[in-house]
Amino acid sequence: MLTHLRTAALIFVLLPSVGAALDFNAGLRAYNAGNYRTALNEWRPLALQGNARAQNNLGFMYENGRGVDQDDAEAVRWYRQAAEQGDAIAQINLGFMYANGRGVDQDDAEALRWYRRAAEQENARAQNNVGFMYENGRGVAQDDAEATRWYRRAAEQGNAIAQINLGFMYENGRGVAQDDAEATRWYRLAAEQGNASAQINLGFMYENGRGVAQDDTEATRWYRRAAEQGDARAQINLGIMYRDLRLPVLNAAYSRVLAHMWFNIAATNGYRGAARRRDGLAQDMTSADIAQAQGLAQICMETNYQNCAE
Repeated sequence: MLTHLRTAALIFVLLPSVGAALDFNAGLRAYNAGNYRTALNEWRPLALQGNARAQNNLGFMYENGRGVDQDDAEAVRWYRQAAEQGDAIAQINLGFMYANGRGVDQDDAEALRWYRRAAEQENARAQNNVGFMYENGRGVAQDDAEATRWYRRAAEQGNAIAQINLGFMYENGRGVAQDDAEATRWYRLAAEQGNASAQINLGFMYENGRGVAQDDTEATRWYRRAAEQGDARAQINLGIMYRDLRLPVLNAAYSRVLAHMWFNIAATNGYRGAARRRDGLAQDMTSADIAQAQGLAQICMETNYQNCAE
């Protein structure tokens, strides 16, 4: 299950003042062009004037060493200034720094405090993080029901990570009555947003007939959507489906070719055990079929999963 979600990108909004907006947008254009030093020079005066968005962005640049030497303590300083003004994104980022002991002493209770302040502004990412803290008893007594409550608040706003987490709680009966159909519903909402982890979970539900009628074809369709995003877990699952002849429309020899292809791709992507599965399967394949599988894997990866065999 995916857990911790934080802001992993800058948040750009226009400022009320026309002049300030021009400065901010100049920094935005420079940042997007990779001219981080110029962006820093545009945003620093705004940050010094107290603009919370600029302060948050400076924190992000120091955290990631863009235009400046990487400096977690300096990142925290800027995040804090924005967070204390009530900026929800900065509050999430400051909470993340406390949760991971970056630039400050590790402190789950302080991380939760900042996540909660953003969550109470109805920020879905922060609500998911509060749920995570309750689910795992970090900075607060472990409480599945409270975790589920926060996951639901974020999930109902369309946050895909929270939808996965809420689905997991339903699937496992944690904080709510166990309900595969409800788990599947939340996984589907996240999967339809393109989230690979949700697509894998939804494929699993179809493969095992949990919350939906058992359907290998539908399971494979969702595994493939995740696999074509480069997710090695889905690639393994897809390989297993082909290896085990779960799709009767394929003949056995070609099904093994496709299984070998996906195991090979997963192995290239570093998935532990993929090479063992590939090599074990190869013992029942002809040299010509192995060569075909290797060629298909190469084409699939070279085209960034846009031309993977059926």
